[in-house]
Amino acid sequence: MHVKTGDEVLVISGKNKGQQGKIKQALPRRGRVIVEGLNIIKRHMKARGPRKPGGIIEMEAPLDASNVMLICPNCRRASRTGKRFLEDDPDHKGRPRKVRYCKACDEVVEQ
Repeated sequence: MHVKTGDEVLVISGKNKGQQGKIKQALPRRGRVIVEGLNIIKRHMKARGPRKPGGIIEMEAPLDASNVMLICPNCRRASRTGKRFLEDDPDHKGRPRKVRYCKACDEVVEQ
């Protein structure tokens, strides 16, 4: 997946198009992300004892990962990302480290 938990993203389609937020949770097996404060839905919850009262609960629903675009921390623009290997910076097994990079400014995005 091209985005991770903690990334700042821009929603590029859907009812929240044009809004920005931080990824609260990434669900890579389902290809979805939960963005803080966006895609709010209401659920009618039944009370589950004294600690979990019932009522209408507002919560963030997952968005498809293809509907969000990473905001590059270097150039502060929403841009496409790619992956490349850093030959001079090996991982813990001695292999070249795989990193994400911004296709607009060609800088490595922090992991």
